[in-house]
Amino acid sequence: MGNDKSRLSSLILAGVGLIDALYLTGVKLSNTYTLCGPVGNCETVNTSQYSQVGGIPIALFGAGAYLVLLILLLFERHNDFWAEYSPMLVFGVSLAGVLYSAYLTFLEIAVIRAICPYCIISAIIMVLLFILALIHLIRGHGEMDAILQK
Repeated sequence: MGNDKSRLSSLILAGVGLIDALYLTGVKLSNTYTLCGPVGNCETVNTSQYSQVGGIPIALFGAGAYLVLLILLLFERHNDFWAEYSPMLVFGVSLAGVLYSAYLTFLEIAVIRAICPYCIISAIIMVLLFILALIHLIRGHGEMDAILQK
């Protein structure tokens, strides 16, 4: 990401998102109950027909997306190739994540009629990552200036 603060924020957000998604994946695969507390109805969401695609937990796809984002963010300063292409890839992955999270949130509210706080946290994290990626693209990334001056 452009400056160190937004890059660090993105890394932290992607890390927290990965932990959240891995927790939900573990719960789904082990058939255990989520630690949801008095807020929401995690079990209804996590056992719904929408909680997996082709037998693969939705949360595992989320974990994959967060892992890809972490790798892209870490590689961004690795060399000129990643400095040039990583910001657009982070934008694309986070955009796809936001769109899919919006769809899943719609399903929670309108179809399943239950809310999973972990899912909402993941959706919020993805929106924040998308906003940071968008700001980074709009401002331009500082690494490109160095590449173009070579």
